[in-house]
Amino acid sequence: MAAKKGAAKVIEKVRRKTFLSVLIPAGKATPAPPLGPELGQMQIQIGAFCKDFNEKTAHIKQGINIKTEITANSDRTYDLKFLGPPISYYLLQACGAQKGATKPGKQVCGVTTLKHVYEIAKIKKDDPTYACMTLQQLCQLIIGRAHNIGIQVVKGPLTVEELKEFQKKRADEVAQEEKELEELRLSKMLRL
Repeated sequence: MAAKKGAAKVIEKVRRKTFLSVLIPAGKATPAPPLGPELGQMQIQIGAFCKDFNEKTAHIKQGINIKTEITANSDRTYDLKFLGPPISYYLLQACGAQKGATKPGKQVCGVTTLKHVYEIAKIKKDDPTYACMTLQQLCQLIIGRAHNIGIQVVKGPLTVEELKEFQKKRADEVAQEEKELEELRLSKMLRL
């Protein structure tokens, strides 16, 4: 019987999750799902973690998703490592878009230049995730991510007129898309 209890304790230690990599909004960590249950599985005090995280990210603009690595120690303490916002955040900021395209291969939600891509690569080069990549490889990765979310990367500089024209065209596309979604929602409600 004692051997059975000892084996159960060993199994429990093996099953326990000790590492978590997650995106958490700066200054807005809450014990609500999905973060709370994940921390509970790691046997970390959720309330204390949220307070600590919010204090440590108080200097960052609220709501920006920060990639965070959490390592749980055996004494129920934890270590935090902040890796910064994802590449998509920087791309959306560079092109001035609120969100990516709903149909990335067919729509363009924003336009950015290679200069912006290079600047983003210099920022992300400091992240341990991309430490083994050259700047050229990182730029190619960023261009690929830009295409995945519907951002067009152009070689030369953009003029103000070109940018205003694109933004006007994009605003019309978004309005049309929202109208189609509303019509679809209403048609589904009528079927019920």
